[in-house]
Amino acid sequence: MTDNAAQVTKSMSVSSFGITDVGKARKHNEDSMLDRAEIGLWVVADGMGGHAKGDVASQMIVESMKKVHEGVKLESCIDDIEERLLEVNQKLVTKARESEKKTTIGSTVVLMLAYEKYCVYAWAGDSRLYRLRDNELRQMTTDHSQVEVYVEQGLISREEAAVHPHGNMITRAVGAADVLHLDMDIQEMKSGDRYLLCSDGLTKHTNDLEFEEMLRKGTPEECCKAMIKQTLDRGAGDNVTAIIIDIA
Repeated sequence: MTDNAAQVTKSMSVSSFGITDVGKARKHNEDSMLDRAEIGLWVVADGMGGHAKGDVASQMIVESMKKVHEGVKLESCIDDIEERLLEVNQKLVTKARESEKKTTIGSTVVLMLAYEKYCVYAWAGDSRLYRLRDNELRQMTTDHSQVEVYVEQGLISREEAAVHPHGNMITRAVGAADVLHLDMDIQEMKSGDRYLLCSDGLTKHTNDLEFEEMLRKGTPEECCKAMIKQTLDRGAGDNVTAIIIDIA
């Protein structure tokens, strides 16, 4: 559990709060998170369920992001983040090949970097970033998952995707392939924006309408705790992680 506040620019400040919980069904927490509000960097990583050492994979991502340099230009910071994730990817691929069972050791990742008036975000897998702006919710990331492919191809509806048996099949992750392809985008932030980074343990139990309503209320800490509590009350069949960031 983390609670942080920082002045990230001359005109904007941030406050954030994050929680990761093992949930109700799992013995180990394969989620990891990082809240570096002092430099404007937040990360959620979800070790691939059912695979060996998913917690190791997610922790390696977080440990690498702890070393990201602060006080450098935006381009340099982005390059630093990308290079570190590529390095983690290669280490995980090598580790998996050297293991006896030769199983994939991987993790999804979603991260957000606040720099001056900009928000840079990157992801691989189905951990998500949402933004609440002017009381309207927008999912900023697109899941790298098999059901998302089905939706894009028009084979199933968004509602069917939520309960599809292939819901846990992701098509991209750190450690899943020799070459890591990260999706990345940049947006201008506005004062009053609220962001949510989360693992799929949260999205499995909460729909977007509920997210929108809950994100409108309380401090980052109050809102984050309410989301985690609701997930636990609903059975929390997976590890669950959430970080909420307010821009002021």
